[in-house]
Amino acid sequence: MYSSYRVLRPLTAALVVLLAANAYANPASIVPGGKDPDDPTSDHAQESVDVYGGVDYSYELDSASIVRERLGPGADPNAPLPTIRDLKFKQFRHTITPNLHVGIFRDTWLSVALPIIVTQVRELSLDGYSDRTGSTTVQDGLLPMTGFDARDPGTPTPGDLLFRGPTRHGLDQVHLGLGVAPMNQSKDPTKPTWKIGAEIRLAVGKTMRFDPMAPDANHGVSQGVQELKFWMSFARKIGWAEPWVDMFWLVPVAAKSDSLFQDPGFGSTNTQKSQVGGIGFGVELYALDNPHDNTRISLDFGTRSEMHFEGREYTEMWEVFSYAGDSRGMGPLILDSDPTRAGVQALSHPGISNVENYLKTTAEFGIRAQLGPHVHFSVLGDLTWVTDHVLTFADAGVDSPNDDNDLVNPGTDEVNPLHVPRVDLVGHRYRSENNFNLALGVQGTVLF
Repeated sequence: MYSSYRVLRPLTAALVVLLAANAYANPASIVPGGKDPDDPTSDHAQESVDVYGGVDYSYELDSASIVRERLGPGADPNAPLPTIRDLKFKQFRHTITPNLHVGIFRDTWLSVALPIIVTQVRELSLDGYSDRTGSTTVQDGLLPMTGFDARDPGTPTPGDLLFRGPTRHGLDQVHLGLGVAPMNQSKDPTKPTWKIGAEIRLAVGKTMRFDPMAPDANHGVSQGVQELKFWMSFARKIGWAEPWVDMFWLVPVAAKSDSLFQDPGFGSTNTQKSQVGGIGFGVELYALDNPHDNTRISLDFGTRSEMHFEGREYTEMWEVFSYAGDSRGMGPLILDSDPTRAGVQALSHPGISNVENYLKTTAEFGIRAQLGPHVHFSVLGDLTWVTDHVLTFADAGVDSPNDDNDLVNPGTDEVNPLHVPRVDLVGHRYRSENNFNLALGVQGTVLF
């Protein structure tokens, strides 16, 4: 009888689809790899390799309110910062992820996954205004009164639609992983299954950029950043229930030469992509568990929290910032590449911006089925809430200890070239609020 196996939910793909010798369905307790050579039934264990492949599909729908801090005459300096609801953000994305997992020796395995974005579309529309003059984005000149549609640049946007980006598709990264299970419940029922692993994410796709003079020229989805992910999980099957816990840390390690995540020097800070740490826990409940014919049906419920630390990101407004910061025009977000020289050495705004810390909280649910020894199938759903956070958070610079004040002095190397007072100054910043995401997915896995 073949080992049991299945895939991990799409939004936790870095925890890898894993296999086990016993009838365990939960991803946190499935371990691929050859049998233990000390097992008298192992036969040619040193040559035993389990190979499993699968395909995941997910549909994601994201929405948020884009709010603007707005200080003006008569504002109470002791009151909270006044804000105005400016825009509504919507995005949908279809992703297909083929994956392959190869057990190499003694509960040790290699994995590869290719998350391919089939379609990604983003839009910004007016929020609560009868006409476009009420939008602070229009008032500050970041977008024209006629709006901008990347798919039809010469035509004013209809209705409340103020901005629509190009339809994007492609591959961002290749995920290559290595994992090991120091404890495996299928071999020792007195212990839980404990797994640890690492994953390198190599940026291979076309870097995601926006050119307002050729908005349809770039359909890339890659952020151009190489990342390293460390993860660990625990699970223990107890009768008809299997609780699980997992955690991870994702950190950028390098950026490609054409990536937007570049350090301009001088007084710039936090120029790398945000680091992310997370923990999740849940339980899988078996409605049907028949080990004789390998038929199982279960319900999986869990929750997850992910902390995104301060850094630079592609935000809901990144394409608008690129539009308003094109150095070939007169936009208000054009940067000065060398603040120590007289005048402005025009540099296009990359679009990405410094983002305040924020927390994602997700409720996960799924229905999983094993149909015989060769096929596993899952239907999954996630609901995610994101804490309100600032989207334009670049510091003015770094004060030098060699001067006699505690200020960032204009015209010196203390100035951060990425800081734009029009959007980064307190009282003028953009904020993301009422952020809600829905993800639905299906998964299939087969034994080769």
